[in-house]
Amino acid sequence: MKEKLYTIPLMDAFKAEDECPFCFVERQLEQHAMDFVLGAGASYMEDDVRAETDKMGFCRTHYKKMYDYGNRLGAGLILKTHFQYKTKELHEQIRIFAPSRASVFSRFKKRNTDTDAPKTSLGTWVKEQEDTCYICNFYKDTYTRYLNTFFELFKKNQEFLPLFETCKGFCIPHFGDLVETAESALSDKEKKAFYAILFPMMEQNMQRLSDDLDWFCDKFDYRNKDADWRTSKDALPRGMQKAAGGYPADEPYTMDK
Repeated sequence: MKEKLYTIPLMDAFKAEDECPFCFVERQLEQHAMDFVLGAGASYMEDDVRAETDKMGFCRTHYKKMYDYGNRLGAGLILKTHFQYKTKELHEQIRIFAPSRASVFSRFKKRNTDTDAPKTSLGTWVKEQEDTCYICNFYKDTYTRYLNTFFELFKKNQEFLPLFETCKGFCIPHFGDLVETAESALSDKEKKAFYAILFPMMEQNMQRLSDDLDWFCDKFDYRNKDADWRTSKDALPRGMQKAAGGYPADEPYTMDK
């Protein structure tokens, strides 16, 4: 097991008492990726990194985060050569494009087909642009290793087991990742023990959030204006995190942090 690389940060994430330890890990990985791409080390000036960012570009979410990060010149240089690369690709796609011939039958086809499936070569090319992001890919493989490390700790580390058993559960997306990974990472006996912990934990913590959200909404009733918030004051961002992952209340991550 890679002790220094993966087990210590994962143990720290479980000790943080977050709504989802894997959201905690994912945020750290994403911030590290942002620092690598646009931080003081100027990796965007290295030819091999620039070749990758030219080819892959970034998703909508990470373009926004790159803008917020604050290194406008670095972002501009990355975008400049990415546009040069994609302009050449666009020119070639337009050159080879051939629209399909419409038929009488096609006009009367039921509109119950997959509307997301590209119907042209240009549509396929555009879809490929939407599905690639240098920053997403930068930390995706590392996140997968953390998932595998989680199960190694679950099977072999006695210090980790109580941290897992007493955590606040996981957001629904990361809960799904754990279940999917468990299918190949654990034996049948280990799965039984794992799910016996995971499933009650998730139900209890989803109910805890549900109760917090109930009281959060009830607090807006004038009859409860002087009542204590209990544990519900930050229920809205915690509930959003539990439902979909991430940290909706986070301030933008910038190069000054």
